[in-house]
Amino acid sequence: MSSLLSGVTVVELASWTYVPSAGVILRDWGAEVIKIEDTRGGDPCRQLTVGGLQPQDSRVKVNFMMEIGNRGKRSIGMDIKTPDGKAIFAKLIAGADVFLTNWLPGPLERAGLTVDALRAMNPNIIIARGSGQGSQGPDRDKGGFDASGYTARAGVAYALTPDGSEFPFAQGPAFGDLQGGSTLAGGIAAALFHRERTGEPDIVDGSLLAQGMWAVAPDIVAADHYGIDRIPAYAPGDAPNPVVNRYKTRDDRWLQLVFLQADRYWAGFCDRIGRPELATDERFTPIANLVANKDIATAELRAIFAERDLAEWSKLLADEPGVWASLATPREVLDDPQVAANGYLLTAADDDGIAFQTVSAPIRFNNTAPEGARAPEYGEHTESILLELGMDWDEIIAAKESGAII
Repeated sequence: MSSLLSGVTVVELASWTYVPSAGVILRDWGAEVIKIEDTRGGDPCRQLTVGGLQPQDSRVKVNFMMEIGNRGKRSIGMDIKTPDGKAIFAKLIAGADVFLTNWLPGPLERAGLTVDALRAMNPNIIIARGSGQGSQGPDRDKGGFDASGYTARAGVAYALTPDGSEFPFAQGPAFGDLQGGSTLAGGIAAALFHRERTGEPDIVDGSLLAQGMWAVAPDIVAADHYGIDRIPAYAPGDAPNPVVNRYKTRDDRWLQLVFLQADRYWAGFCDRIGRPELATDERFTPIANLVANKDIATAELRAIFAERDLAEWSKLLADEPGVWASLATPREVLDDPQVAANGYLLTAADDDGIAFQTVSAPIRFNNTAPEGARAPEYGEHTESILLELGMDWDEIIAAKESGAII
């Protein structure tokens, strides 16, 4: 695991996936992340069911969505609204570098966790907040998930839905959350760097709305420049450049070609696909002719790629210098040798010792992969964390009896 953030302690008061995924990335970079979960059952992501996949049908005894956003953290179960809970929370913040939360401004204020209150506990604490719509404005206290703030409100679904579709683009689980978590983690790292240089702690804000806007920034900026709703989109299967397009193989798989400099690759590509005569066909060369006759060229390539299975095309195009890739299934990604060589998958084990894999943070330092680790059980580290804070067993028992901790 990277040691860049070794010695940094993050106190996380957050649930679901967006903000917790930022905590996972900081953990992968070497930070210790202490996750606060309430005394009523903890992070609701623990009970989340996605795609009808039932926990009892999994080969391992972990919730895969909980693992993605929480692996390697320590969990303390506590009620921060009780007197004892507030006192324990203040001790945690006093020894932390970062307070990471997805609580909205209103709930934070009602819980007595304003910026001034947090800075009274620790004047050097970096405060990092992730929300649906941002920390200011009329909707600052409205909740949000990535399907609302990122995909819907930020224009992502509109920009990615082909014309004529009956239904708009629908995202997969945590599609915007994980992108937003990466950005928020980067902002926290920048704030740590700034504090190291100047001694000044910052407030770091991210939102799913901002992240979604960044994802479709070309469409939003073009809307301003040209007075349009989005960049004009081509129909599915159509493209202005026939060699920047997707083609179906005989076994109903797909290849994505990305030959942005078609003149550079066209002749060699035609040889590899067994149609050298196309390289000198005046309809398709130079590039201006290929674009002018894109419908004819696209039809030719569709027919050619439909003649062979994906495995055959992968062998024939193995030495192709132009950029291309097959559309992989998630199961195939698990076995991709490039993924293995870079350590993009991490291995952990459940309580029965059954190994499972999860995806690592997308940034690597010094070619070092983080250590695999499972997500903590609900409140798993409550007692050990309190002992580290200097509490004795009598105090811990009293806190349990008062309902401040589980």
